[in-house]
Amino acid sequence: MILSEMKQDAYYLLCYTRLPMDEKIYAPKLAHSMHLAYCEDGKKYQELNHNSGVLFAKATENPDGTLNAKSLMKPFLFQLTDNMFGVLAIRTEADGTEDASSKGCALFFTSTDLLHYKEAGLIDLKGDVYLSDITCFYDSAQKKYIIKWCDTDGNYYQNVIKDLMDLSEVSEPEKAAAFSLDNVTVDIEGMLPRNVIQIHKDIAHRLICKLTVPVNIKIEVPTEIVAASKSDLEQVRAKAIYSDGTTASKGIDWDQSGIDWAKPGSYKVTGTVHQDHYVNPIAINRADPCIGLWQGKYYFIATNDADNNHSLYIREADNIPDLVQAKETKILDTTMYEHLGNLLWAPEFHIIKDQLYIFHAGTPGEFHKEQSHVMKLKNGGNPVKAEDWCMPVRVIKKDGSYLYDEAGITLDMTCFEYEENVYVIWAQRQFKPVDQGSWLYIAKVDPEKPWQLITDPVLISRPEYGWANNHVFVDEGPFCLITDTKLFVTFASALVDETYTVGLLSAERDADLLNPESWIKENYPILTSRCVPGEYGPGHNSYVTDEDGTVWNAYHARFGINEPRSSGIRRVHFDIDGYPVLDLTEEKDLARELAKVSATVYVL
Repeated sequence: MILSEMKQDAYYLLCYTRLPMDEKIYAPKLAHSMHLAYCEDGKKYQELNHNSGVLFAKATENPDGTLNAKSLMKPFLFQLTDNMFGVLAIRTEADGTEDASSKGCALFFTSTDLLHYKEAGLIDLKGDVYLSDITCFYDSAQKKYIIKWCDTDGNYYQNVIKDLMDLSEVSEPEKAAAFSLDNVTVDIEGMLPRNVIQIHKDIAHRLICKLTVPVNIKIEVPTEIVAASKSDLEQVRAKAIYSDGTTASKGIDWDQSGIDWAKPGSYKVTGTVHQDHYVNPIAINRADPCIGLWQGKYYFIATNDADNNHSLYIREADNIPDLVQAKETKILDTTMYEHLGNLLWAPEFHIIKDQLYIFHAGTPGEFHKEQSHVMKLKNGGNPVKAEDWCMPVRVIKKDGSYLYDEAGITLDMTCFEYEENVYVIWAQRQFKPVDQGSWLYIAKVDPEKPWQLITDPVLISRPEYGWANNHVFVDEGPFCLITDTKLFVTFASALVDETYTVGLLSAERDADLLNPESWIKENYPILTSRCVPGEYGPGHNSYVTDEDGTVWNAYHARFGINEPRSSGIRRVHFDIDGYPVLDLTEEKDLARELAKVSATVYVL
C-alpha cells in the first residue's frame, strides 16, 4: 500500500512487534506478539493497548498434556474478501528462535474486528526451509490470494491459494521477485514495524475505545431539583461521561448549609462529585485480596505474606474506605488444625443461601500438597471471632473422594451463584507424572455443602499464550463478575513476579457454563505492568459491589520493582461493550476541574 493514497473515512493501522527488554519489564514472550498503532494522517502513530501485544500464538500440546510455549514474529496484517481480516506470521519458539514444527509453514489467524482472533492453524507452503519474512494480498484478476515469502538464505517464493480457509488448496512454491515493506518511521518504544493497512473510521474508533483507557470529559447533573428533605437531595446522582461515550453514576457531596428544610422555596446549592480516594497500596504484604459485604458490614481478607502465609486476618468496617485503617483480627493460623499446618493461601468470602463461607487453600506440609478448603461461619457467628468459624473442610468430588489426589494440587477456588445453581472455579496443577502447569476448571457444588462437587470438573482454560506462561505455565486466581449481559471471569497468569497479569474469560448469560465452548478467552490480558505506572505484576483480583452499586476491584501488585506483593483497590469501569476496565485510575475516573457542580433546589 502507498501511504499517501488515503481513502475517505479511513484510518491507518500499523502492526508491529517489539524488541524484548529485561525479563521483568518486557520479556520475549510478550515482545514476540502482534501490536497495533493507529493514525489519521499516516505520520504520527499512537500505540494501542499500552504498547502491549494484542495477538499471541497458542502453545502446542505434547502427548503427556504438557504445553510448548510459542511466539510469533513478522506478522503481516491484511484484509480478506469477506470483510474480515487475516494475519500471517512466522511461528517461533517462545524466545523467538526457529520452531522445527513450523518449518516451511506460516501461522494464519482471522479476525472480524481486530480485537478477537481465531488461530486457523499452519499453512504448509511446501518448502522444507525456515521462513524469514512473509506477505499476502488478494489478486482480484485471479480471484486468489498470493502468499509471498522469503527463506533464511534470502530466496523468495510465492504460493497461490483460492481459499485461505481451505489449506489443502495451496499451490507448490514458485520462485518470486524480492519484496519489501513500506518504510514506516514511528517513535514508539521498542517498535519493530511491519505493515500498514487502511481501515474504516468506525473500526478504528472501536479499536481506540477498546484499547485505550477512557478519561472523564464531562459531568452532568440536574440544574433543578425538587426535594422535601436532605435524603431526597442526597439521592441525586451525577452522570460522568467519558471519552469513549461510556458513563458512570456518581454521588454528590452537597453543601446544604444554605437550605432551610423547614421553609419551602428555592435555594442555590453547590456540591462536589463524590469519589472515594485510595492511596495504593492499601495493605502491605497482603496478596490475593478479597472484600465481602455481609449483614451491612464490609470485610477484608488476604494472603498474609508478612508471616510467610501462616495466618489469615480479617478487617471489619462500615464502608470500604474505612477498611484501610481497620483493625486486623486473626481467624485462622497453621497451629489450629493438623491438616492445615502450612501455607494458607487466597482466602475469599462467599455467601451461599444466606450463609457466609471462606474458600481458601491450605496444606499439612509443603506446596505440592496444597488443596482447596471451605470453612463456614456458624449460625449467628461474628466473622471477626475465630471461634465462630467451623473447621475448614477439604473439597471433595461428587463421589466423596478428594477433589485431587497426590498427583497434584488445587487452589484459588472461587464460587458464585447463577440461575439457582452454585458453581466453583479453581486452579488445578498436575505434578505427577509430569508438571502440566496450572489449569482452570469449573463444576457445580451442593448449595448446602459447597465443599462437595455435584458434577464432574470441566476444563475451561490453560496457559496457552505467552503472557500466561511467562516464566511458568499458570492460570490461577479466578473470580466471577456477573453483569446484565455477560458472565466474566478474570484470572491471573504467569509467575507471581513483576510479569504477573490478568486475563479474561466471558460467557453469555444463557450459556451452559459446563460446556467449555461457552467460554471465550481474550487473546491478550486486560491488566498488566504496563497499564498503571508504578504497579508491577497486578493480578489475583476480586470484586465487590458497594451499597451505591459501584463495583470495586481488589487486587495485588508490586508497587515498585522488587517491592512486596501488596493490595490495591480501584473502581471497575465498563467499556463500550460492557467489558470490565481495570486500569481506570482516579484522575481518569473523575476530572478534578469538573467535580464542582451546582443546582437550584426547590424545597416543598
